[in-house]
Amino acid sequence: MGADNQQERLSSEEQKRWFLAGVIEGEGSMCISIKRHPSHTCGFYVDPEFFVYQHRNRRALLELAQEIFGTGRIGPKSGNPDVLVYSITSRRSISEKVMPFLERYMIYSARRADIMRYAEALLLFEAGAHRTREGLAEVVRLAYSMNHDGKQRQRPLREVLDRILRGHTPDAPAKA
Repeated sequence: MGADNQQERLSSEEQKRWFLAGVIEGEGSMCISIKRHPSHTCGFYVDPEFFVYQHRNRRALLELAQEIFGTGRIGPKSGNPDVLVYSITSRRSISEKVMPFLERYMIYSARRADIMRYAEALLLFEAGAHRTREGLAEVVRLAYSMNHDGKQRQRPLREVLDRILRGHTPDAPAKA
């Protein structure tokens, strides 16, 4: 067989990573959670999260993700014990382990635009922008622009931004 006909062979480890990218494409979720937090200066606690879901019979796929990322935990999905979720909630682990993986192995993802917004939000977190009202509002705007423009969000974007930017006072009742 001549050199022109030889196919490049991937190592077993590289094959696992590309396979995991496919699992993440179908069953993964990268999101920026926005949780109401009455004692927080801006009224909300905002943090990135990364999840992969599988039926409990497919736990080995989640264990593969855990092996490749070297972090995270596997547990039952709230409200559905037949579904397991692999989660990484450490901002540092997401920045150092998940984002480089997504940038390398998810280059053909249909969710590429969301991945780029997620990366942008992580950079804002790393720069400490989330500690200011304006920076936090920018992170929230990015979060709402992801995953079908935030259609699964509980609150309208305007409601969250108004609370962040209006000068929320911890433990004080919201102004009408």
